[in-house]
Amino acid sequence: MTSSQAHAAIDAVVRLEWARLVATLAHYTGDVGLAEELAQDAVVAALEQWPARGVPDRPGGWLTTVAKRRAIDLFRRHRDLERKYDQIGRALDETGPGPGGDLTGGDLDGDAVGDIDDDMLRLIFTACHPMLAVPARVALTLRLLGGLSTAEIARAYLVPEPTVAQRIVRAKKTLGQARVPFETPDREQRPARLASVLEVMYLIFNEGYSATAGDDWMRPDLCAEALRLGRLLAQLAPAEPEVHGLVALMEIQASRIPARIGPPGEPVLLLDQDRTRWDQLLISRGLAALARAEQLGGQDGPYALQAAIAACHARAFRPEDTDWARITQLYGVLATVQPSPVVELNRAVALSMALGPQAGLDLVDQLAGEPALRGYHLLASVRGDLLMKLGRPAEAQAEFERAAALTRNGPERELLARRARQARAASGQPSADSGADADAGADCEADAGADCGTDGGTDSGAVTGRRTAPARSPRTGRVPPA
Repeated sequence: MTSSQAHAAIDAVVRLEWARLVATLAHYTGDVGLAEELAQDAVVAALEQWPARGVPDRPGGWLTTVAKRRAIDLFRRHRDLERKYDQIGRALDETGPGPGGDLTGGDLDGDAVGDIDDDMLRLIFTACHPMLAVPARVALTLRLLGGLSTAEIARAYLVPEPTVAQRIVRAKKTLGQARVPFETPDREQRPARLASVLEVMYLIFNEGYSATAGDDWMRPDLCAEALRLGRLLAQLAPAEPEVHGLVALMEIQASRIPARIGPPGEPVLLLDQDRTRWDQLLISRGLAALARAEQLGGQDGPYALQAAIAACHARAFRPEDTDWARITQLYGVLATVQPSPVVELNRAVALSMALGPQAGLDLVDQLAGEPALRGYHLLASVRGDLLMKLGRPAEAQAEFERAAALTRNGPERELLARRARQARAASGQPSADSGADADAGADCEADAGADCGTDGGTDSGAVTGRRTAPARSPRTGRVPPA
């Protein structure tokens, strides 16, 4: 085996087995930071040995066994951890090396699968512990559960690599100093802890679906990772309705990704999308997950409600088939469950589609003084879109220009600037490209904020609650884009 082949094999194994490897090691050591270091040591050992000896039959088991033996060596040098040494030694004796002395023991098959699943659930709860700041939770989750390198996480979030590395190091140090146990929370703590886990997955998906900043409209790899983690959590915690609600929301939203970008790379909003390009398999999975959430009695959970809104769009073969009355009703329930100005802004866009733009504008104007929406570009873009529909282009132009100045996403800024030029042309003022895209503003909801309106908007989020918005989660009103 060549060195490049060995590297490729290890990359594949890390992607498939990394989370289970770290979870197993964290269970035995009781220390998430140490577990990751041991896993990294095992990967280094594989890089040294596999090119000459070949990839073992059970590479995940090989890595686990090597890491456990490294742990034993470490604990031998720290006699105060003798208890943990004995525990790991007994576990290693039970699995043992494979035939011929090959380190294939400790594989993930057979009776150990249940234990591995428990360890995976413990790792998810630990990485998403609410004592950690949200950016730290996100980075640690992507590192420990996604197997992403610090460089990959930094590229995804457009932040310096040292910043990501520091977040991960500080997070592990915080967990260690607080002696956070590697365990699933008890019944009393579980709701709050589960909410923290779901929030992290939700934020990862959101950043992939509508990037906060940079030149990319979307980062599909982050969407895929959040969806993978959500599906995993649904398998590990099948009786939790909000887990299924979040999975339903992500499945349905992800189904639109192929249709959200046009050939030149510009954003395509919901009312303009070619719905034949929506992924019907993901929609089917999403509807099934939503049904499961409702069967478990979770129909009024924040994620399930947002998934139900997304499902209204998914079931409409044409934009004109959309049940806006139902969407408006669902947003009303959501506003009761999680009161927030961001949810109300979503409801305003839905109202505009169900009852007309003036109804939507009336509610938007009531929200204009909300401190939480100060500097929120989607408030301005929604208002501009509604003003355009009401035949007030000069006022709309000012709103679109303000929204364009507030957003940090390049494609979104260009879309909003184009809307401002269209409004300028409609008001009779000279414009360099006044004839371009003359009716691009016809879709109130679709263009109510570059991705707000129907595509990030009254669908499961007339307002994308990107991190530029003060409201960041279902508990605070952050609603994902459509």
